[in-house]
Amino acid sequence: MGIKILLADDHKVMRDGLRSLIEKQPEMEVVAEAENGRSAVRLTRKFRPDVIVMDIHMPEVNGIEATRRIVEEFPGTKVVAFSMHSDRQFVMGAIKAGVSGYLLKDCAFEELAHAIRTVAGSRKYLNSKVKDTVAEECRKTDLPERINSFCRLIE
Repeated sequence: MGIKILLADDHKVMRDGLRSLIEKQPEMEVVAEAENGRSAVRLTRKFRPDVIVMDIHMPEVNGIEATRRIVEEFPGTKVVAFSMHSDRQFVMGAIKAGVSGYLLKDCAFEELAHAIRTVAGSRKYLNSKVKDTVAEECRKTDLPERINSFCRLIE
């Protein structure tokens, strides 16, 4: 069985484009699409995806809060934050909420596909453009495991 994916983004054209590209991957299947964080949580309960590609900035419930709720209820579900935001508050907020990966929307599709495969294999993934942000946080002491697991990627 392949990797079941839920796409969560408030822009339909983005979801349509991602679906089209993802479904060309033989081991990947888009099982649902959510237009906001609230529906992402609801659809996770219904479809039990392996991986969620989650936009951070969405209406009703944002991607960070949706991730927090999903990871708490379904710890086996992996979330890849897929955002245009590289600011520390977004990156670290997503990591603290429980994402397994973070990459920016200006990446090539091949990188997104690689990130999906990586997190589906229970490993962490960071886009090279956000590694410095995480590295800065890793210099602190007594970090929670959610942050430490990303620090090990940078070492």
